[in-house]
Amino acid sequence: MVHFGLYRSFQIMEDIVALCRRRGFIFQSSEIYGGINGFWDYGPMGAALKRNLKNAWWEDIVERELSGPDGNPISVVGLESTIIMNPKVWEASGHVGGFNDPMVDCKESKSRYRADHVMCLGIKDDNEGGQIYAFLESDDDSFGRARKKLEKYSKRTLEEEELEVFPFMEISAEKRSVTVGPEAKDPGTLTEPRMFNLMFETHCGAIRDENSKAYLRPETAQGIFVNFKNVLDSTRVRIPFGIAQVGKSFRNEITPRNFTFRSREFEQMEIEFFCHPDSSQQWYQYWRDRRMKWYTDLGLSDERLILREHDEDELSHYSTGTADIEYQFPFLPEGEYGELEGIAHRGDFDLRSHMEGKLDPNTNPLEVELNEHGKPKHRGSGKDLNYRDDLSGERYTPHVIEPSAGADRATLAFLCEAYTEDEQPDEKGKMQKRVVMKFHPRIAPIKAAVFPLVKKDGMPEIAKRIYADLKPFFNVFYDEKGAVGRRYRRQDEAGTPYCITVDGQTIEDGTVTIRDRDSLEQIRVTVENVVDEIRKRLA
Repeated sequence: MVHFGLYRSFQIMEDIVALCRRRGFIFQSSEIYGGINGFWDYGPMGAALKRNLKNAWWEDIVERELSGPDGNPISVVGLESTIIMNPKVWEASGHVGGFNDPMVDCKESKSRYRADHVMCLGIKDDNEGGQIYAFLESDDDSFGRARKKLEKYSKRTLEEEELEVFPFMEISAEKRSVTVGPEAKDPGTLTEPRMFNLMFETHCGAIRDENSKAYLRPETAQGIFVNFKNVLDSTRVRIPFGIAQVGKSFRNEITPRNFTFRSREFEQMEIEFFCHPDSSQQWYQYWRDRRMKWYTDLGLSDERLILREHDEDELSHYSTGTADIEYQFPFLPEGEYGELEGIAHRGDFDLRSHMEGKLDPNTNPLEVELNEHGKPKHRGSGKDLNYRDDLSGERYTPHVIEPSAGADRATLAFLCEAYTEDEQPDEKGKMQKRVVMKFHPRIAPIKAAVFPLVKKDGMPEIAKRIYADLKPFFNVFYDEKGAVGRRYRRQDEAGTPYCITVDGQTIEDGTVTIRDRDSLEQIRVTVENVVDEIRKRLA
């Protein structure tokens, strides 16, 4: 058996992308017009997979009773806020002035890159001002092209120990003048890095001017913070409690890449958990560990999953602790991981920002950023977002723990994890390669498929009756086209856990076969017991 985690290859990622298109998981957006970079559509299989994943998250976070670290039940309630909000929200949160990535352009190739994703390749201890060749971080093909260019320039084959790799952002203007861009031929065509705001602008109303300017939200979190008081007053929840939201966000990424991993339109699954400052560290540990377990419970291998605490120099200015749940995607070089979810201890930064105004990241403790007149540069709402404990009478600004997951990245991780190649005998006993998507049954797009062995002898009628019995409870699929072996293979590629076949013996004794996708074990059950058997297996 070959699984990408044991036999890593960029070819495997290409195979996964091809399967996603072939089986209707993911398509390039607007494909018939040439597509648009950074945007993806989910086909029938992908939409069902992603919906099942979001439903599992919502059920586990909002609908099921959770027990806190002390064993007492905790409340998490749901919210759905708008994509477009008053632009003052983004001023107070710091996004208008601070939600930036460094960008660099290539004047020759007209390409644009995230400057902090551009690396440089040169020869160690080169004091003669020789050329430097830029490539894209975590891109083996780009590195290979840069090395080939450097060896051609040097007119010799270079050994590993002769090479030096360093970030483009750290080189001097003099070195930039001799740097060849990733897709360029001549040196000096990369511009000086400059900051680029990632928010998509739009306008509300008929007149397009500064007063009508608004933004597509770059995160769902701020919709939760500005509704903190509304939720508190309308639900009568008591701290500690959480507010959960699933929704679309938009970021104008400079270089979208790696399939759906880095997109301009994406969906988030976020929790803002409000707690007393004295217990916030305990809640940070609780959510960090609980969220890690959620992924392994749904089938991600702990061999390809890590929980990485941020170093102090990585932390946001407001955070006292952040951990990333990261997955070993097959498009990344060996030993590298991509973020699935971040769990951040945000302190009281957000609620204070929306009360007082934008906080200055250069102050410690944090203070409101002032303009040249000594007034708040971006005012907050002025509303009181503090919490008063009705039992103790204590009044304080809650601290926030934020588990923030990407629904699209999680979907991609489960697609990569599920992809498996093995060999199984065909109808004639000859071993054939089989591609099977080993989804956890809870998130599998189709739970069961129903086949008549042949289209005669009353078998289709019985199969359709079984399909009709299952359909009210599960997403099931009926297929009577082609040889039954090919039908099995199609369902294996779709990740369907169980296939139910009506055959000649069904006519004799009223039993059907149920085939397990992973073990290929087949058992017989009566037609009357099919629904109960599938329900039991999916429980």
